[in-house]
Amino acid sequence: MYTAPANYHLMVDENRFLVLSVDQRVNYSRPSIDVLFEAAADVYQKHLIGVILTGANEDGAKGVFRIKRNGGMVIVQSPETAQADTMPNAAIQATQADMILPLDDIGVTINQIIMENIA
Repeated sequence: MYTAPANYHLMVDENRFLVLSVDQRVNYSRPSIDVLFEAAADVYQKHLIGVILTGANEDGAKGVFRIKRNGGMVIVQSPETAQADTMPNAAIQATQADMILPLDDIGVTINQIIMENIA
């Protein structure tokens, strides 16, 4: 698992390298999940699973839209289980999520998806 350092966007370039950027804030954020999701969606397309968890702004909504448009999968934490439901609700409004799950079910579900696709 990788996390973006404070004040840097984390992206994936066309060679599948992780790169950092100090470009403008997106959704008042740097790092912005939209920046990462949009870049990753373009590179990994149908092989990408984007996950939106609790959050207090709409960051991620444009990114999950791009993931779905490029054939990837989107999992959203159910707003009822989110500490702040703005990000999950924005993602649900932006695109047709493949799954809306309680937080405790997300990790197990991703593991099952990966195992099914390895076999």
